[in-house]
Amino acid sequence: MSLYKPSRDQARQFLFDSWSKFKQHLTLSDLEKIAVEVIQMHPEYHVVFNAPERYVNQQYFPEMGETNPFLHISLHLSVIEQISINQPIGITQIYDQLRQQHNDAHLAYHDLIDCLAETIWQAQRNNAPLDSEHYLNLLQQKLGYLP
Repeated sequence: MSLYKPSRDQARQFLFDSWSKFKQHLTLSDLEKIAVEVIQMHPEYHVVFNAPERYVNQQYFPEMGETNPFLHISLHLSVIEQISINQPIGITQIYDQLRQQHNDAHLAYHDLIDCLAETIWQAQRNNAPLDSEHYLNLLQQKLGYLP
C-alpha cells in the first residue's frame, strides 16, 4: 500500500482489517488503533465493517442522500492527523475552540470534516490544489468569526 496515497480498495481494506483485528483482540498498530476509535464513534457503520465481503465494492451516491462510511472515517483520520501536527497552522487551536463551543469532541471533528470536504470538493471542481486558506476561513466561519 502506498504510504501517502492508498487506492480506494487499499483504504477500505485497511479499515476492514483494523476492525477485524480489534474484534479478534489482536495487536493493533497506532494508526489501526485510531481507525478503530473512529469506527467506534460511529455505531451506524458497524454493520458495514462487520461484513467486508458485502461492502468492499459498495458504491455510495451523495446526491441520493447516501453517506460513504469509508470516506467519512477517512476524513476523520485526516482531521485527527491535521490536529496532531497543527497543519494547516492554527487548526489545533480552532479544533480546541470548536470542542469547547460544542462541549463535544466528535461534533468538533465533524465541523472540521465538513470544511475539509468542501475544500476538497472545491479543489477537485477547479482542478486545483487544496486551498488551506479557504479551509481555515471556513473553520473560522464555524466559530462565528467571519461572515
